[in-house]
Formats: sequence, structure tokens, C-alpha cells
Amino acid sequence: MVDAAASTKREIDDSSPKRGVSSTQPAAAVSLLDVAAYSIFAQGNYFAPAQSPAWVREWVRHSGQDCAIVQISLRHGGQIALPLEVSKVGPLKVARFMGNRHANGNFPPSSGSPGRIEASEIVAAVKQVRPDVDLLLLERMAEQVGGAVNPLAHLPQQQSPNVSLAADLDGGFDALLDRASGKRKRKKHRSQTRKFEAVGPIRRITPATASEVNHILDAFFELKAARFREMGLTDVFADEGTRSFFRGLFTSSLMQEPKQFALQALEVDGKLRAITGCSRSADRMICEFGAIASDDLAHASPGEFLFFDNIREACDEGFAVFDFSVGDEYYKRLWCNIEEHQFDVRLATSLNGRVLAGLLGAAASAKRSIKANPLVWSTIKRFRRSKALSSAETADQDRGIAD
Repeated sequence: MVDAAASTKREIDDSSPKRGVSSTQPAAAVSLLDVAAYSIFAQGNYFAPAQSPAWVREWVRHSGQDCAIVQISLRHGGQIALPLEVSKVGPLKVARFMGNRHANGNFPPSSGSPGRIEASEIVAAVKQVRPDVDLLLLERMAEQVGGAVNPLAHLPQQQSPNVSLAADLDGGFDALLDRASGKRKRKKHRSQTRKFEAVGPIRRITPATASEVNHILDAFFELKAARFREMGLTDVFADEGTRSFFRGLFTSSLMQEPKQFALQALEVDGKLRAITGCSRSADRMICEFGAIASDDLAHASPGEFLFFDNIREACDEGFAVFDFSVGDEYYKRLWCNIEEHQFDVRLATSLNGRVLAGLLGAAASAKRSIKANPLVWSTIKRFRRSKALSSAETADQDRGIAD
């Protein structure tokens, strides 16, 4: 594996600005932007999909979160814009990137030459426009986008708990297969095609209308909810505001060419069997999410089948990288030869925020250690599934008694 961030990653106590630097020293100028002004600022600058004007516009419109787009003019030149949402963690208020857990590989837009940004500048700016915030929590940030370095890369940071996996597409699809057991993959893809065709017609769908987007997302939300129940996890797509956000995001992208955000689905015999949602960012195509149906064709791995075609499409479009985003899964390892480690920044803007930052940092370190131990991590996942199954069986029994 290639560790794309090993040479630059460092772990530092990041709960507060450096000693000797005043946390109240003001930036040159701070302002709150509306969505239209943010779109103008982002034009011509690098940003991650979750900091794109489309993502920000739809999140503000549908999520129901307390949103604030903070533009900071830095003392050493240049500007940076942070599209944030503010939510409560216990009695404290925390500002994060818009999208929270759905936002990965984060990279806020900047203009000019921001240089080395100091933690004190960011803290003072956020405190000036949002004095109610106790902690600025900027998680899962990418080191670079399109060759540009993240403007926040010099801030005190900690490695994110989850690795991000990607496949190098240099040389095109045939070259990728030569590096990744291509003979076996082609043979399996042909075998899957025969199995699917034996059941009924197959087609790969990329929606072209709002109704098709909604149809695919309805199926995705249902499949994902079932998967989360099976794994004993909270459904992060359950909130209606979040669902409306994704409907708006993928529907608005229909008017773009190429589409910045696009859905793909595998339909067999009139039923959706696998679904992915991808974004296009600089030199890479990113899989933001995916789901498969647990039905009579699950044994034929419809998800693997769809990824085969998605990756081939990424190669045909000239992308340098196919990014599976955060999370270490076996099906990703079948394709990937790049490991990328994203980073988290926690900047306290109050004494209580400093305590919370320390607790969150300790929790992230523990999580990273657990996930780095395959035996421990697999045991925890088995326990979670077993607990979820037991809870489901108890609920079924209770319903039976009630009936």
C-alpha cells in the first residue's frame, strides 16, 4: 500500500492555540457570507465536494441546521471560507463542516496566498462572529485536492481514525486490471452478467430526471436502513432533512455537465440491486455512499458488479484516481493501492470547549487504535451484529405477544 500522507502527518495536542499566541488577536477582517456570496468566493478555487457551492446551498436549504459561512481575511494575506453548521454536544456548542458525518475529505476554499494560518486567527475569527461556539471541530480533512495543499494543513492536528482507500487509474482501466487481479475480475464480471441475465434484463442506470433521482434514493434509504439495523448502527440517513438534502443535491446536479454529483444503480429484472452515489472533484471520482439489496441475488455480489462499471467509467472520463472514501472494507481492498490518512483539527474557543476537545481527541485515538487491530475490530463488529439480531428477535416476540 502507498501511504499518501505518511510524510506529512503529525499528531499534536490540538485542543487549544499554541502558547504565547493570543487567542483574541483579531484577523484583518471577518464576515458571514450568504450562499450566493460563498459561490462567488469558491469560483476558481480548490475545494472538496462537501465544500462545493452546490453542497452548501442544498445543506442550508434542507438540513434545518444552524449554518454559518465564515469568511476570514488572514493577517499574512489571502482569505479562507469555512462553511459550518453549529450543533449542541451536551450543554456546549460545536461548529463543524456542513454535512457533519456525510462530509469527508474536507478542503475549504481559499484565495490569494493564505500562507501559514495560525490557530489564533481562526479562533478569533469564529469567536467574533459566533461567540456562542465553544469548539471548532474540523474533521476528516484531506491533505490536498488537485495538487493544492489544504490551507488548514499547518494547524495543530490529529490523524482521523478511519483510513481512506483509493485506486490509482494511471494507464486506464486495462492497466488497472493488470495491477489488480484483472483476469479474475473480468471472469467474475462475465459470470455475474450471466447470473443476472438468467433472472431478467439488466441495466446500469444514471438518472436523468428528478423522478428517477427520487426513485433511486428512495430505494437507497430503504436498503441502507436495513443494513444499519443488521449491523447495530444508527441510520445516519434517517433524518428527513438529510434525505431532502441528498434529493436536492443530486437533482440540482442534473443540470450540470459533467455532473458534480451523480447516482448509479444496477437494475436486474426491474428491481434495484445496488446503488452508489459519486462526486467528481479535481482529478478524482469519489464514491460517497453505496448500498446493496439483501435478496435472492445478493450472492452474485451486485455491488462489486456496479463498482466494476463505475471504475471503468472513471477511467474513460480521464480521472487519475477512483476514491472509495473513508472506511476500510474488503471489497475496497480488491481495487485499491493507495491509503490516505485524513486529519482532524479541534480548536477550543472557551475553557469548556478545551475540555471537550481533549475528550474527543482521546476518543479518536482509542478508536484509531481499535480499528488498527483487525482481531479486536472484527470482534466488536460481530458483537454489534449479534446485539442487533437479539434486539430484533425480542421486538418480534413482543409484537407476537401483542397480536
